[in-house]
Amino acid sequence: MGVVVIDGSTVRSFVEDEEQFKKTIDERFAALDLNNDSVLSRSELRKTFESMRLLESHFGVDVVTPQEELTSLYDSIFEKFDTDQSGSVDREEFRSEMKKIVLAIADGLGSCPITMALDDDDDNLLKKAADLEASKLEKKAS
Repeated sequence: MGVVVIDGSTVRSFVEDEEQFKKTIDERFAALDLNNDSVLSRSELRKTFESMRLLESHFGVDVVTPQEELTSLYDSIFEKFDTDQSGSVDREEFRSEMKKIVLAIADGLGSCPITMALDDDDDNLLKKAADLEASKLEKKAS
């Protein structure tokens, strides 16, 4: 387990490193594309959100959310990602929306640092941002 401290500038630097950000988001896209057809279906994206349990728990305590409410929310998220309204989310649409989300996180953090305890094998975007900043600092120190 490791501890990282990040703020908005850490997250923004991660997005601005276009090569690293694109690689990370493309890896995430590939992991979500369960049938390997190069697009994300409504069900593939929904499975991802369901696995995160963002709405089914509140600070680790299970919360009952009506199924209709969950379906409505997941549908609206999918529609936000599916910018061309084709019924699927391609890699470019996914990259674009993820960039907006990550930059919104950066804006929300601002200059207020947060401390996160993460498993060493944790593969979330904020850890990737912290790892990228750490590698840049190591290069400067060398």
